Amino acid sequence: MKAYVLASNTGIDALTFSDRPEPQLSVGQVLIKVKAVSLNYRDLLVAEGAYGSGVKYPLIPLSDGAGEVVAIAPGVTRVKIGDRVAGTFFQDWIAGALTRAAMKSDLGGAIDGMLAEYVVLHQDGLVILPDHLSYIQGATLPCAAVTAWHALVTKGNITEGNSVLVLGTGGVSIFALLFAKLYGARVIITSSSDGKLAKAKNLGADETINTKITPDWEKQVYELTNRTGVDHVVEVGGTGTLPKSLQAVRIGGRVSLIGVLSGRNDAIDPMPILVKSITVQGIYVGSRKMFEAMNHAIQENQLQPVIDRVFPFSEAKAAYNYLKSGAHFGKVVIELD
Repeated sequence: MKAYVLASNTGIDALTFSDRPEPQLSVGQVLIKVKAVSLNYRDLLVAEGAYGSGVKYPLIPLSDGAGEVVAIAPGVTRVKIGDRVAGTFFQDWIAGALTRAAMKSDLGGAIDGMLAEYVVLHQDGLVILPDHLSYIQGATLPCAAVTAWHALVTKGNITEGNSVLVLGTGGVSIFALLFAKLYGARVIITSSSDGKLAKAKNLGADETINTKITPDWEKQVYELTNRTGVDHVVEVGGTGTLPKSLQAVRIGGRVSLIGVLSGRNDAIDPMPILVKSITVQGIYVGSRKMFEAMNHAIQENQLQPVIDRVFPFSEAKAAYNYLKSGAHFGKVVIELD
């Protein structure tokens, strides 16, 4: 089979196209013909050696993929041949709290990922795709969508009438916008691009802030909420934006810390967290149970993931570089067929 391999942690140029033996099944495992995969900012960190010491090279990258079950081993009962499935980000996080052991089962990090024609996964690390979604759409769900769902629904307990601040227009942020509107929340979204803000408005964003024009966007959020602050912040920036997010959230509000797009080295003043009684929650994707609950909601509401661009399998490096450019709105996908 054909697969992409990160030979080292030296960047996107370390991604090589290679022939590998088709993987063999053991008890409880499933062979999947991969139809599509999607990229996350995390995949750039893995390529550049900035994701931590748990990554082992050479590595088949990418956590997110969807495909068709083409063979099953003895003991498999959760899926059957012909099922349309996606892998879970953490193969061993089924339900409950995240454990250190489960953290060692992240696809495209601690273990080989989805950027190959065929992959073998354990039946417990799979979910069935919503019927109305294509493989391309289904491939966007395992990391970005589950992360947004975990932040706003599982932990955030979002309800109608809540206000949500979403930073940027990447994969997690756009799923957060979609889920927030699904629950009847008011959404304020930021971007440095008027074009991207217009697209967000078309998806239901109630208020938009251009951060290039309004660098003190936290003050604008405060004014837009009657000088109260938002109930939830979906914080993907890291240390570069977290201080502003702490100012933008209301007293007793919640900040879901998800990404590090703007850095992770600067010191953060903890005083706003203390005096405003803010809940700051770290969100590291989510469990299979969360994925399944999210898929049920996606199915019931016929929700459509937002895909910016689809690259062919032969242009995987171009897909990486496009994501790195920051030009995308929503998800970047690679199609294998």
